[in-house]
Amino acid sequence: MKKQMMLVVLAVAMSAQAGAAQSEKIAAPLMKPAAQQTQAALWASRVLSRYHYKAVPLDDAMSEKIFDRYFKSLDAEKLFFVQGDLEQFAAARGKLDDAITGENLSVPFAIYNLYQQRFDERIGYARELLKSKFDFAADESYQYDREKAAWPKNEDEVRELWRKRVKNDWLRLKLAGKEDKAIRETLEKRYDSYLGRSRKLNNEDVFQIFMNAYAMSIEPHTNYLGPRASENFDISMRLSLEGIGAVLQTRDEYTVIREIVPGSPAGLSGKLKVGDRIVGVGQGDVGAMTEVLGWRIDDVVTLIRGAKDSLVRLDVLPADAGPDAKHATIALVRKKISMEEQAAKKSVIEVRDNGVKRRVGVIALPTFYQDFEARRKGDKDYKSATRDVARLLGELKKEKVDNVLIDLRNNGGGSLNEAVELTGLFIDKGPVVQQRNAEGKIEIESDTSPGMAWDGPVGVLINRGSASASEIFAAAIQDYGRGLIIGEASFGKGTVQTLFNLDRFGPSDKARYGELKMTIAQFFRINGGTTQLRGVTPDIKLPAMSDGDSFGESSYDNALPWTSIKPALFVPAGELKDIVPLLDRKHEARVLKDKDFQYLQEDIALIAKQRKDNLISLNETVRRKERDTQEARAKLREKRLAAVTGGDDLTVVLSQKDLQKQALVKKAVAKKIAAVKGAMRTDDGLQGDERALTAELDAESAAKNAKDVLLNETVRILADEVALLKTDTRLASRVLPYAAEPAK
Repeated sequence: MKKQMMLVVLAVAMSAQAGAAQSEKIAAPLMKPAAQQTQAALWASRVLSRYHYKAVPLDDAMSEKIFDRYFKSLDAEKLFFVQGDLEQFAAARGKLDDAITGENLSVPFAIYNLYQQRFDERIGYARELLKSKFDFAADESYQYDREKAAWPKNEDEVRELWRKRVKNDWLRLKLAGKEDKAIRETLEKRYDSYLGRSRKLNNEDVFQIFMNAYAMSIEPHTNYLGPRASENFDISMRLSLEGIGAVLQTRDEYTVIREIVPGSPAGLSGKLKVGDRIVGVGQGDVGAMTEVLGWRIDDVVTLIRGAKDSLVRLDVLPADAGPDAKHATIALVRKKISMEEQAAKKSVIEVRDNGVKRRVGVIALPTFYQDFEARRKGDKDYKSATRDVARLLGELKKEKVDNVLIDLRNNGGGSLNEAVELTGLFIDKGPVVQQRNAEGKIEIESDTSPGMAWDGPVGVLINRGSASASEIFAAAIQDYGRGLIIGEASFGKGTVQTLFNLDRFGPSDKARYGELKMTIAQFFRINGGTTQLRGVTPDIKLPAMSDGDSFGESSYDNALPWTSIKPALFVPAGELKDIVPLLDRKHEARVLKDKDFQYLQEDIALIAKQRKDNLISLNETVRRKERDTQEARAKLREKRLAAVTGGDDLTVVLSQKDLQKQALVKKAVAKKIAAVKGAMRTDDGLQGDERALTAELDAESAAKNAKDVLLNETVRILADEVALLKTDTRLASRVLPYAAEPAK
């Protein structure tokens, strides 16, 4: 690595032409497609052009779309290619269809190889710039989001972009108090790290990028998953894997332990700790130790994962030891690891309102997961979002909560079956969602289990990141009049995908062609509408945290259009039209007095302005003024938070296992103040892996413990609902006509 760095420094010190010639000598090996990849592409094209919901022929018109999307996939910010690079391959623009059907992917791989060459040249130039001096008194600015910008016309234009980018990197560190020498060392290391990561890409990565350019040119939610990506997708759905229970990341060419899962082999051993560096992996008692220094993280993970009850040996360099310190060899027996951080979790929040306490149970659900294989085999303990939520609802009943909130923020979906079954926990019986396939046939997915796991009032909190299965659930709850939908309009993904294993076309059982995640249907609400493009509109709106122009279904240029079909036959479970205006008025009046809510709105407005301007000043005086303003705002909020912590009207109810009340209060105060400091900290100019691991973990912890303004206001809205239902029997009979007991 040091030798390579020296060669790069020598190269960029010469002229541009000489630098380019030198970079060729140390360039990464040229990528070439494997035979199984050309075959996988052919079979994928046959499946996509025949069985996709929006079946599109692979022809010259599609080829042009693939061409454009492939270049954008490689260089989304348009910082590496110039217009001439695209023109160099112009003859292939309408012939990528022939490349796929003819099993000749030399052109897509040649495009990638040119990208790698340009990448090396741009990073080489960036390092050359570190030897010059920047004029921070000049009045110029940097466009930091170039996704919608035009391709640079020539080398002069792309070099100017990189000059401003490097200048901004330098200025950020300068404003954070770094001296020139330290800045230069930090950025040299950063740019060398960019090169190192790019050299770790392999032909499977390149093939997947190209095939996704094809798949996503048909429709945004169709993807190609290579063998490894397919395995990881399966793990994310079943929320389990077989391994040692350690979360890993790459830092300075080392594989570092970032987190240890409690109760896992790594946790129970007591021999590993956060920050330890894994430098070798051996299989079994006597298997040779494979050195993994400088390896890709997914390659290291593959070595460490393995069959349940098998043994793996790790060569570990302790966290607090120098590079030449004594290593430790740690043997662990692999077990099934449950990814509990993605499982449903509950909490209880009490709201004090004029001396009366209202208890709201909150269930946070990050994804609609299900262990399909375990369920298929008849495992009675298979992992399931619905089963977990049902259990939590039972616990909340025993804790005598007045209302339940299902928090689906940033839940991107998952199993359609789980969305249907989860809805069934809140309705008696009936249709939940309609599906229409490519032939126009409509099927209705229904809850067939009588009874409800929870028949009291319910709310669903959504945001722009709530998509697919989340939207099915939220839409059904809304259409049945079963509960309040609160938040911002959801993502707008109204399509259904299935996994199609391409290995069925392979010549042998060992074929590894990967899978297609392919759109096969569109789903519709039981009222006949669809969430496609428009998403689910909340009954009570909260400030939108996301930019709808750049995030969500409507941001895609080839998304399916909104449409509607005939409504399904269903019996509403309640009627909320009378209570929503009452709750909305209370909400609006309250947030006018809520300083935290106003701060949030100010932040959203500031971010929206910055996004619209899409420019950042490279003048040091201007940037220092902006930084001082930000620090003043942070200090004002920190001071207010410390003053009002004891008078909050919300209390998170803690179990008996927690620490004593006095210690908890002190800890909560410290966490809240730390959270503000973490969330509002001054830009230190560093990237994640450039900070000390402990500092990065502390910042993440602070962010997690920061006051959740939107959740808190949602809980207050649901507490208002409880108050109204307990004082107005007529209203209660309309909102909860099927409740086991009338509101009291």
